[in-house]
Amino acid sequence: MIVHRIDPVIGEVGGVDLWWYGLSYTLGFFEVFLWFRSQRRRLGFSLAEVYDISILLASCVVIGGRAVEVIFYEWPYYSQHPSQIPWIWLGGMSTHGLLLGGAIGTAIFCRIHRRPFLTIADALVIPGAFLMGTGRIGNFIDGQIVGSITSMPWGVKFPDADGFRHPVVLYDAIKNLLLVPALIAIRKRNPKPGVVLANFIFWYAFLRIFVDVFREYPTRLFGLATGQSLNLFMSGLGLGLWVWFAIRRAASPGGSSRLRAGSTLWPRRVAFAAILALCMTMPSDWTQDIPKRYGKRHPGLHYSKIYPPIE
Repeated sequence: MIVHRIDPVIGEVGGVDLWWYGLSYTLGFFEVFLWFRSQRRRLGFSLAEVYDISILLASCVVIGGRAVEVIFYEWPYYSQHPSQIPWIWLGGMSTHGLLLGGAIGTAIFCRIHRRPFLTIADALVIPGAFLMGTGRIGNFIDGQIVGSITSMPWGVKFPDADGFRHPVVLYDAIKNLLLVPALIAIRKRNPKPGVVLANFIFWYAFLRIFVDVFREYPTRLFGLATGQSLNLFMSGLGLGLWVWFAIRRAASPGGSSRLRAGSTLWPRRVAFAAILALCMTMPSDWTQDIPKRYGKRHPGLHYSKIYPPIE
């Protein structure tokens, strides 16, 4: 069995902690940028559009992840501390919120540049699965989201958690990373717009139902663990979309960007670099799950000191 002794903090710059969890987002967003740059010719993108979709996705993913975490998981705390809702450096991001934010960012991009949503979404979910995988590795490094107690030889002793636990976030990371080659194969076999997106939604959520059996959830929704309720909803949505896109006729790609090929790139480069740097200041679930010693900067506000764990 394994004892978790990984320091979640990479280092400190100007009094600001840089976290391995935040780095997983930075690397994931940069990989999304590289993916779209490599797909420019197939998608008909200018380099400026590659930056635009990367900036919109990164921004909306962070906002969506934070919003769902606050509303569905930690509302008892943030309802009394609303000014802290945008403080991403306190930690707290929902995986389902990340997916919602990604969808919204894609829709905004397609609206601005007159691109077909399904074609762009099909391209996005492949690097998106990689991003979700790296994020889970970041969760593990932070010692966050522990699984149920186990006697299996790969059980992990997490900080401030009794017994050896299932490394449930590593299970989810493996699942997400394996989706990447699977989605690429699906795209080659069935290029109809929307099919890859539907497969991602279904398989991501359906397989996570089984992964989350080993997870200990602190909150409940509709009588089920909150995440499991969202997993079931996403599985049904993905299955419905899968059937719909599989039987409908392929739509014409259509649409074209109104962006001039010679648009200035440096403001986009600065904005994207700023987002990547900001992400590195994000710990994982500081207010609830992360071990108490990592709340040292705001000990009086720590979730565990205000609200006892929800049984």
